[in-house]
Amino acid sequence: MHIQQINSLSQVSPSEWNNLAGINYPFLRHEFLLALEESGAVCQKTGWIPSHLLVLDNNKLVAFMPLYLKEHSWGEFVFDHQLAKAYQQYELNYYPKWLTAIPLTPCQGTRIIFNNSIDPFIVTNLLFSFITNQSYQHNISSWHCLFPALTQLPLFNSLQLTIREGVQFQWINKSYQNFDDFLQTLTTSKRKMIKRERRRVTEQGISFKRISGLDVSTLQWRIFYDFYSMTYLKKGSQPYLNQAFFEQIARTMGKQILLVLAYKNDIPIAAALSFIGKETLYGRYWGCYDEYHSLHFETCYYQGLDYCIEHRLQRFDSGAQGEHKISRGFEPITTYSAHWIKDKNFTKAFQHFVTEEKTAVHHYKQNAIAYLPFKKEL
Repeated sequence: MHIQQINSLSQVSPSEWNNLAGINYPFLRHEFLLALEESGAVCQKTGWIPSHLLVLDNNKLVAFMPLYLKEHSWGEFVFDHQLAKAYQQYELNYYPKWLTAIPLTPCQGTRIIFNNSIDPFIVTNLLFSFITNQSYQHNISSWHCLFPALTQLPLFNSLQLTIREGVQFQWINKSYQNFDDFLQTLTTSKRKMIKRERRRVTEQGISFKRISGLDVSTLQWRIFYDFYSMTYLKKGSQPYLNQAFFEQIARTMGKQILLVLAYKNDIPIAAALSFIGKETLYGRYWGCYDEYHSLHFETCYYQGLDYCIEHRLQRFDSGAQGEHKISRGFEPITTYSAHWIKDKNFTKAFQHFVTEEKTAVHHYKQNAIAYLPFKKEL
Protein backbone atom coordinates (compact mmCIF):
# COMPACT_ATOMS: atom_id res chain seq x y z
CA MET A 1 0.00 0.00 0.00
CA HIS A 2 1.13 3.56 -0.64
CA ILE A 3 -0.28 7.03 -0.10
CA GLN A 4 -1.18 9.58 -2.75
CA GLN A 5 -1.94 13.16 -1.79
CA ILE A 6 -4.35 15.11 -3.98
CA ASN A 7 -5.33 18.78 -3.94
CA SER A 8 -8.86 18.36 -5.28
CA LEU A 9 -11.68 15.82 -5.14
CA SER A 10 -11.77 16.09 -8.93
CA GLN A 11 -8.59 13.97 -8.96
CA VAL A 12 -10.36 10.88 -7.65
CA SER A 13 -13.23 8.96 -9.20
CA PRO A 14 -16.60 9.78 -7.56
CA SER A 15 -17.65 6.13 -7.78
CA GLU A 16 -14.43 4.89 -6.15
CA TRP A 17 -14.72 7.46 -3.37
CA ASN A 18 -18.43 6.84 -2.73
CA ASN A 19 -18.06 3.06 -2.91
CA LEU A 20 -15.91 3.32 0.20
CA ALA A 21 -17.69 6.24 1.87
CA GLY A 22 -21.25 5.16 1.15
CA ILE A 23 -24.04 7.73 1.10
CA ASN A 24 -25.47 7.22 4.59
CA TYR A 25 -23.39 10.10 5.99
CA PRO A 26 -24.01 12.87 3.44
CA PHE A 27 -21.01 15.07 4.32
CA LEU A 28 -18.44 12.50 3.20
CA ARG A 29 -20.00 12.11 -0.22
CA HIS A 30 -17.76 13.05 -3.10
CA GLU A 31 -20.50 15.39 -4.32
CA PHE A 32 -20.61 17.38 -1.08
CA LEU A 33 -16.88 17.87 -0.68
CA LEU A 34 -16.41 18.62 -4.39
CA ALA A 35 -19.14 21.26 -4.26
CA LEU A 36 -17.29 22.99 -1.42
CA GLU A 37 -14.21 23.16 -3.62
CA GLU A 38 -15.84 24.06 -6.93
CA SER A 39 -17.98 26.79 -5.36
CA GLY A 40 -14.86 28.41 -3.90
CA ALA A 41 -15.93 27.98 -0.26
CA VAL A 42 -12.92 25.71 0.30
CA CYS A 43 -9.73 26.87 -1.39
CA GLN A 44 -6.40 28.57 -0.72
CA LYS A 45 -8.06 32.00 -0.71
CA THR A 46 -10.40 30.99 2.12
CA GLY A 47 -7.63 29.28 4.08
CA TRP A 48 -8.86 25.72 3.44
CA ILE A 49 -6.35 24.02 1.15
CA PRO A 50 -7.51 20.52 0.05
CA SER A 51 -4.78 17.95 0.72
CA HIS A 52 -6.71 14.68 0.83
CA LEU A 53 -4.91 11.38 1.38
CA LEU A 54 -5.67 8.30 -0.70
CA VAL A 55 -4.39 4.84 0.22
CA LEU A 56 -3.82 2.71 -2.88
CA ASP A 57 -3.11 -1.00 -3.16
CA ASN A 58 -2.11 -2.08 -6.66
CA ASN A 59 -3.58 1.23 -7.86
CA LYS A 60 -6.93 0.42 -6.25
CA LEU A 61 -8.39 2.84 -3.72
CA VAL A 62 -8.67 0.94 -0.42
CA ALA A 63 -8.84 3.82 2.08
CA PHE A 64 -8.89 7.61 2.26
CA MET A 65 -8.93 10.49 4.71
CA PRO A 66 -10.15 14.03 4.02
CA LEU A 67 -7.37 16.46 4.89
CA TYR A 68 -6.92 20.23 4.68
CA LEU A 69 -4.00 22.53 5.26
CA LYS A 70 -5.38 25.36 7.36
CA GLU A 71 -4.13 28.94 7.59
CA HIS A 72 -6.56 29.85 10.41
CA SER A 73 -8.99 28.21 12.85
CA TRP A 74 -12.31 29.55 11.59
CA GLY A 75 -15.21 27.28 10.68
CA GLU A 76 -14.06 24.35 12.81
CA PHE A 77 -16.28 24.43 15.95
CA VAL A 78 -13.48 22.96 18.10
CA PHE A 79 -11.65 25.99 19.34
CA ASP A 80 -7.85 26.18 19.54
CA HIS A 81 -7.36 29.95 19.51
CA GLN A 82 -5.62 29.81 22.89
CA LEU A 83 -3.10 27.36 21.51
CA ALA A 84 -2.47 29.60 18.51
CA LYS A 85 -2.04 32.59 20.84
CA ALA A 86 0.49 30.65 22.93
CA TYR A 87 2.55 29.91 19.82
CA GLN A 88 2.45 33.60 18.94
CA GLN A 89 3.66 34.59 22.40
CA TYR A 90 6.73 32.40 21.89
CA GLU A 91 7.20 33.84 18.39
CA LEU A 92 6.45 30.48 16.79
CA ASN A 93 4.14 29.65 13.89
CA TYR A 94 1.02 27.68 14.70
CA TYR A 95 -0.21 27.96 11.12
CA PRO A 96 -0.29 26.16 8.81
CA LYS A 97 -1.74 23.10 10.52
CA TRP A 98 -3.31 19.90 9.22
CA LEU A 99 -7.04 19.39 9.70
CA THR A 100 -9.11 16.26 9.13
CA ALA A 101 -12.73 17.39 9.27
CA ILE A 102 -15.75 18.20 7.17
CA PRO A 103 -15.35 21.93 6.48
CA LEU A 104 -17.82 24.15 8.32
CA THR A 105 -19.74 21.09 9.57
CA PRO A 106 -19.70 20.08 13.27
CA CYS A 107 -21.34 16.69 12.70
CA GLN A 108 -19.87 13.42 13.96
CA GLY A 109 -18.91 10.76 11.43
CA THR A 110 -16.14 8.48 10.22
CA ARG A 111 -12.96 10.31 9.33
CA ILE A 112 -10.75 7.49 8.05
CA ILE A 113 -12.58 5.29 5.57
CA PHE A 114 -11.44 1.75 4.77
CA ASN A 115 -12.13 -1.16 2.52
CA ASN A 116 -13.37 -4.00 4.73
CA SER A 117 -10.54 -6.26 3.60
CA ILE A 118 -7.71 -4.25 5.18
CA ASP A 119 -6.54 -3.73 8.75
CA PRO A 120 -7.70 -0.25 9.88
CA PHE A 121 -4.87 0.05 12.42
CA ILE A 122 -2.21 -0.59 9.76
CA VAL A 123 -3.76 2.05 7.49
CA THR A 124 -4.14 4.54 10.33
CA ASN A 125 -0.46 4.18 11.21
CA LEU A 126 0.48 4.57 7.56
CA LEU A 127 -1.52 7.80 7.31
CA PHE A 128 -0.13 9.12 10.59
CA SER A 129 3.46 8.46 9.50
CA PHE A 130 2.80 10.35 6.28
CA ILE A 131 1.31 13.33 8.13
CA THR A 132 4.10 13.54 10.71
CA ASN A 133 6.82 13.23 8.07
CA GLN A 134 5.23 15.99 6.02
CA SER A 135 4.91 18.13 9.15
CA TYR A 136 8.61 17.93 9.89
CA GLN A 137 9.60 18.50 6.25
CA HIS A 138 7.32 21.49 5.67
CA ASN A 139 7.19 23.11 9.12
CA ILE A 140 3.54 22.27 9.84
CA SER A 141 2.75 22.55 13.54
CA SER A 142 0.08 19.94 14.17
CA TRP A 143 -2.70 17.64 13.02
CA HIS A 144 -6.28 17.80 14.30
CA CYS A 145 -9.17 15.43 13.61
CA LEU A 146 -12.56 16.88 14.50
CA PHE A 147 -15.85 15.14 15.33
CA PRO A 148 -14.80 11.54 14.58
CA ALA A 149 -17.35 8.82 15.23
CA LEU A 150 -17.08 7.17 18.63
CA THR A 151 -16.27 3.87 16.91
CA GLN A 152 -13.05 5.36 15.52
CA LEU A 153 -11.63 6.53 18.84
CA PRO A 154 -9.60 3.30 19.29
CA LEU A 155 -7.71 4.17 16.08
CA PHE A 156 -6.70 7.58 17.43
CA ASN A 157 -5.93 6.19 20.86
CA SER A 158 -3.56 3.71 19.22
CA LEU A 159 -1.56 6.70 17.94
CA GLN A 160 -1.44 8.15 21.47
CA LEU A 161 -3.15 11.33 20.34
CA THR A 162 -4.64 13.81 22.78
CA ILE A 163 -8.43 13.41 22.87
CA ARG A 164 -10.61 16.42 23.64
CA GLU A 165 -14.27 16.18 24.54
CA GLY A 166 -17.19 18.50 23.94
CA VAL A 167 -20.98 18.47 24.21
CA GLN A 168 -23.72 18.83 21.64
CA PHE A 169 -27.47 18.39 21.95
CA GLN A 170 -29.30 15.81 19.86
CA TRP A 171 -32.85 14.51 19.81
CA ILE A 172 -33.31 10.75 20.00
CA ASN A 173 -36.35 9.09 18.43
CA LYS A 174 -37.61 6.54 20.96
CA SER A 175 -39.98 4.85 18.51
CA TYR A 176 -42.47 7.73 18.64
CA GLN A 177 -45.54 7.24 16.47
CA ASN A 178 -46.29 10.96 16.17
CA PHE A 179 -45.37 14.30 17.74
CA ASP A 180 -47.99 13.95 20.49
CA ASP A 181 -46.43 10.62 21.39
CA PHE A 182 -43.14 12.45 22.00
CA LEU A 183 -44.90 15.17 24.00
CA GLN A 184 -46.37 12.59 26.37
CA THR A 185 -42.84 11.73 27.58
CA LEU A 186 -42.29 15.31 28.82
CA THR A 187 -43.19 16.96 32.09
CA THR A 188 -46.44 18.89 32.10
CA SER A 189 -44.77 22.32 32.05
CA LYS A 190 -42.50 21.52 29.10
CA ARG A 191 -45.27 19.82 27.18
CA LYS A 192 -47.44 22.93 27.59
CA MET A 193 -44.51 25.17 26.59
CA ILE A 194 -43.96 23.35 23.28
CA LYS A 195 -47.68 23.22 22.51
CA ARG A 196 -47.91 26.95 23.23
CA GLU A 197 -44.95 27.71 20.96
CA ARG A 198 -46.41 25.72 18.09
CA ARG A 199 -49.83 27.31 18.63
CA ARG A 200 -48.35 30.82 18.63
CA VAL A 201 -46.77 30.18 15.24
CA THR A 202 -50.11 29.04 13.81
CA GLU A 203 -51.95 31.97 15.37
CA GLN A 204 -49.59 34.37 13.56
CA GLY A 205 -50.78 32.92 10.25
CA ILE A 206 -47.52 31.12 9.53
CA SER A 207 -47.50 27.87 7.55
CA PHE A 208 -44.73 25.54 6.38
CA LYS A 209 -43.66 23.55 3.36
CA ARG A 210 -41.13 20.71 3.44
CA ILE A 211 -39.47 20.35 0.07
CA SER A 212 -37.07 17.67 -1.15
CA GLY A 213 -33.84 19.04 -2.58
CA LEU A 214 -34.86 17.48 -5.90
CA ASP A 215 -37.91 19.74 -6.07
CA VAL A 216 -36.50 23.07 -4.87
CA SER A 217 -36.82 25.67 -7.61
CA THR A 218 -34.18 28.20 -8.57
CA LEU A 219 -36.32 30.93 -7.01
CA GLN A 220 -36.67 28.97 -3.78
CA TRP A 221 -32.90 28.48 -3.61
CA ARG A 222 -32.44 32.21 -4.05
CA ILE A 223 -34.95 32.87 -1.27
CA PHE A 224 -33.24 30.35 1.03
CA TYR A 225 -29.83 31.84 0.32
CA ASP A 226 -31.07 35.32 1.17
CA PHE A 227 -32.29 34.01 4.53
CA TYR A 228 -29.06 32.08 5.13
CA SER A 229 -26.94 35.14 4.34
CA MET A 230 -29.05 37.29 6.64
CA THR A 231 -28.04 35.12 9.61
CA TYR A 232 -24.41 36.11 9.07
CA LEU A 233 -25.01 39.71 8.04
CA LYS A 234 -26.98 40.37 11.23
CA LYS A 235 -23.80 39.47 13.13
CA GLY A 236 -21.62 41.65 10.93
CA SER A 237 -19.90 38.80 9.10
CA GLN A 238 -19.98 37.26 5.63
CA PRO A 239 -21.52 33.82 4.92
CA TYR A 240 -19.10 30.93 4.45
CA LEU A 241 -21.06 29.41 1.57
CA ASN A 242 -22.41 30.86 -1.66
CA GLN A 243 -25.54 30.12 -3.65
CA ALA A 244 -23.55 28.13 -6.22
CA PHE A 245 -22.70 25.58 -3.53
CA PHE A 246 -26.34 24.96 -2.64
CA GLU A 247 -27.45 24.74 -6.24
CA GLN A 248 -24.67 22.25 -7.02
CA ILE A 249 -25.52 19.87 -4.18
CA ALA A 250 -29.19 20.13 -5.13
CA ARG A 251 -28.26 18.79 -8.57
CA THR A 252 -25.88 16.10 -7.37
CA MET A 253 -27.37 14.85 -4.06
CA GLY A 254 -30.85 16.37 -3.89
CA LYS A 255 -32.41 13.24 -2.37
CA GLN A 256 -30.48 13.90 0.83
CA ILE A 257 -31.59 17.52 1.22
CA LEU A 258 -34.67 18.84 3.00
CA LEU A 259 -35.71 22.49 2.75
CA VAL A 260 -38.29 23.87 5.16
CA LEU A 261 -39.87 27.17 4.07
CA ALA A 262 -42.08 29.25 6.37
CA TYR A 263 -44.80 31.42 4.80
CA LYS A 264 -47.00 34.26 6.01
CA ASN A 265 -49.66 35.51 3.62
CA ASP A 266 -48.04 33.32 0.93
CA ILE A 267 -44.76 35.22 1.34
CA PRO A 268 -41.64 33.32 2.50
CA ILE A 269 -40.40 34.62 5.86
CA ALA A 270 -37.87 31.98 7.00
CA ALA A 271 -36.10 28.82 5.91
CA ALA A 272 -34.09 25.93 7.31
CA LEU A 273 -31.98 23.42 5.40
CA SER A 274 -31.20 19.91 6.62
CA PHE A 275 -29.37 16.87 5.26
CA ILE A 276 -30.78 13.36 5.43
CA GLY A 277 -28.61 10.42 6.47
CA LYS A 278 -29.54 6.78 6.85
CA GLU A 279 -30.67 7.19 10.45
CA THR A 280 -30.07 10.87 11.18
CA LEU A 281 -31.45 14.23 10.11
CA TYR A 282 -28.74 16.91 10.22
CA GLY A 283 -30.05 20.43 10.73
CA ARG A 284 -27.50 22.78 9.22
CA TYR A 285 -28.58 26.27 8.05
CA TRP A 286 -31.37 28.68 8.85
CA GLY A 287 -32.35 32.32 8.42
CA CYS A 288 -35.22 34.81 8.46
CA TYR A 289 -35.91 38.44 7.63
CA ASP A 290 -38.08 39.39 10.60
CA GLU A 291 -38.51 37.84 14.04
CA TYR A 292 -41.78 36.16 14.97
CA HIS A 293 -42.68 34.51 18.25
CA SER A 294 -41.34 30.91 18.31
CA LEU A 295 -40.54 30.97 14.57
CA HIS A 296 -36.98 29.73 15.11
CA PHE A 297 -38.09 26.80 17.29
CA GLU A 298 -40.74 25.68 14.83
CA THR A 299 -38.65 26.08 11.67
CA CYS A 300 -35.40 24.61 13.00
CA TYR A 301 -36.57 22.04 15.54
CA TYR A 302 -40.22 21.01 15.55
CA GLN A 303 -40.47 20.65 11.78
CA GLY A 304 -37.36 18.46 11.92
CA LEU A 305 -38.78 16.35 14.76
CA ASP A 306 -41.97 15.84 12.76
CA TYR A 307 -39.90 14.71 9.78
CA CYS A 308 -37.82 12.27 11.86
CA ILE A 309 -40.92 10.69 13.37
CA GLU A 310 -42.71 10.41 10.02
CA HIS A 311 -39.67 8.87 8.29
CA ARG A 312 -38.48 6.71 11.22
CA LEU A 313 -35.14 8.47 11.54
CA GLN A 314 -33.45 7.68 14.84
CA ARG A 315 -31.73 10.97 15.56
CA PHE A 316 -31.91 14.71 14.89
CA ASP A 317 -28.48 16.35 14.99
CA SER A 318 -29.24 20.05 15.07
CA GLY A 319 -25.63 21.29 15.16
CA ALA A 320 -23.35 22.87 17.71
CA GLN A 321 -24.25 24.74 20.92
CA GLY A 322 -27.71 25.77 22.09
CA GLU A 323 -28.69 25.13 25.71
CA HIS A 324 -32.22 26.20 24.77
CA LYS A 325 -32.54 22.80 23.05
CA ILE A 326 -32.46 20.95 26.38
CA SER A 327 -35.97 21.99 27.45
CA ARG A 328 -37.23 20.84 24.04
CA GLY A 329 -36.01 17.26 24.46
CA PHE A 330 -32.52 17.44 22.95
CA GLU A 331 -30.14 15.36 25.04
CA PRO A 332 -26.44 16.12 25.68
CA ILE A 333 -24.04 13.79 23.87
CA THR A 334 -20.26 13.76 24.02
CA THR A 335 -18.27 14.77 20.94
CA TYR A 336 -14.59 14.14 20.39
CA SER A 337 -11.54 15.48 18.61
CA ALA A 338 -8.02 14.04 18.33
CA HIS A 339 -4.83 16.13 18.26
CA TRP A 340 -1.12 15.70 17.54
CA ILE A 341 1.29 18.59 18.19
CA LYS A 342 4.80 18.39 16.83
CA ASP A 343 6.41 20.46 19.59
CA LYS A 344 6.73 18.22 22.69
CA ASN A 345 6.63 21.14 25.13
CA PHE A 346 3.37 22.38 23.70
CA THR A 347 2.06 18.79 23.73
CA LYS A 348 2.53 18.57 27.51
CA ALA A 349 0.89 21.94 28.11
CA PHE A 350 -2.01 21.06 25.81
CA GLN A 351 -2.55 17.69 27.51
CA HIS A 352 -2.72 19.44 30.89
CA PHE A 353 -5.31 21.87 29.51
CA VAL A 354 -7.38 19.02 28.03
CA THR A 355 -7.36 17.10 31.32
CA GLU A 356 -8.79 20.11 33.15
CA GLU A 357 -11.21 20.83 30.32
CA LYS A 358 -12.63 17.29 30.47
CA THR A 359 -13.58 17.78 34.11
CA ALA A 360 -15.49 20.94 33.19
CA VAL A 361 -17.14 19.25 30.19
CA HIS A 362 -18.30 16.30 32.29
CA HIS A 363 -19.74 18.68 34.89
CA TYR A 364 -21.52 20.67 32.16
CA LYS A 365 -22.99 17.49 30.66
CA GLN A 366 -24.29 16.27 34.02
CA ASN A 367 -25.91 19.65 34.66
CA ALA A 368 -27.55 19.49 31.23
CA ILE A 369 -28.90 16.01 31.96
CA ALA A 370 -30.44 17.31 35.18
CA TYR A 371 -32.45 19.87 33.17
CA LEU A 372 -33.87 17.41 30.63
CA PRO A 373 -37.67 17.76 30.44
CA PHE A 374 -38.58 14.08 30.47
CA LYS A 375 -40.84 12.60 33.12
CA LYS A 376 -39.00 10.81 35.90
CA GLU A 377 -39.40 7.05 35.75
CA LEU A 378 -41.00 5.49 38.81
